[in-house]
This record gives sequence, structure tokens and C-alpha cells, in this order.
Amino acid sequence: TAVAVAWWSRGDTGPLHERVGYAVIALLAARLAWGFCGGRYARFAQFVRAPQATIAYARAALKGKAPRYIGHNPLQQWTYTGVYVLFTTMVVTGLALYALYEPRHWFYRWFMPLNDLIGIPYVRLVHLIGMWCFIIFAMIHVYLSILSGNVDRDGTISSMFSGGRWLRKGVKFRDE
Repeated sequence: TAVAVAWWSRGDTGPLHERVGYAVIALLAARLAWGFCGGRYARFAQFVRAPQATIAYARAALKGKAPRYIGHNPLQQWTYTGVYVLFTTMVVTGLALYALYEPRHWFYRWFMPLNDLIGIPYVRLVHLIGMWCFIIFAMIHVYLSILSGNVDRDGTISSMFSGGRWLRKGVKFRDE
């Protein structure tokens, strides 16, 4: 482990960071495509809600009377919209930083102006802050997903593997 820590702290992540970056680009492209042609509850039209609906949902949730949704509730929708913006920011800043190593490549020339516009240290800083935002989001996301699955007892977590979710009789869903 000491060798791995020394390798990572040196900043020489090399091919691993590069491959993960390309995987993130592929995942972002797939999610963008799915956002336009995906299922009813995964389309981007679902993610465009007025801030008033989010505030009303949050107030009702604090009182314990939040409306139920089959898809994402308004607070989740705004959070995922922020995550997609963060993903896009990470991709753009990552490609701008990689353009420093391949300045003559036609593709990376598109991203060099970002380095010139705000400066290389600030591009690195935005990329670093984005990484920490993802780490924090991942921890909170896993915790809240498990909590929601246990509180609602509707199979939210198992639906990721099975594709099915339990909808109780008599429950009115706002997005049905």
C-alpha cells in the first residue's frame, strides 16, 4: 500500500486516470442520450420543475407529509441536475488539463482556451473541488438511498437490480 500511496501522491496516475476520464465521458454521453429517449421517469423533461415545487416538497417533507413519487421527487430532480452539471464541468476541465499534454491534437485544441481564459491553476482547482463534491455526494447518496429504502419499504434499492418496485395500493403518486 505504501507504493500505491506514493504513486498516487506523486500525481502520476497516468493511464488509470485517463481511462476513468474516458469512462466518465462515455457515461455522460449515454446519460444525455437516455435523457432524451429513455423511460418516462428518466427523461430530462422530468428534471425541469419550478423551484416553487421543490420548496413546497421540502416543506411538506419536513412536516412528514411529503407527496409520494414513482420517479424522482422535485428535490432529487434538482440534485441530479446539479450532478449532471458537475459531471459536465469535470469532463470539460479534465479535457482542458489533458490538452496541456496534447496541445497539437485537433480535439484538445477546443479545450485549450479554457486554460487561457481562467488559468491553469484555477482549472485544476475547479477539477479538484469537483472531485471532492463527487466523493461527498456519493457518501450522502448511498446513505439516503438505503434510508429511503428502509423507511418507504418500496424496494427502491432492490429495484436497481430487479427492475421492479413495490407500489402499495391506495397510495396516490404525484407523477402517475
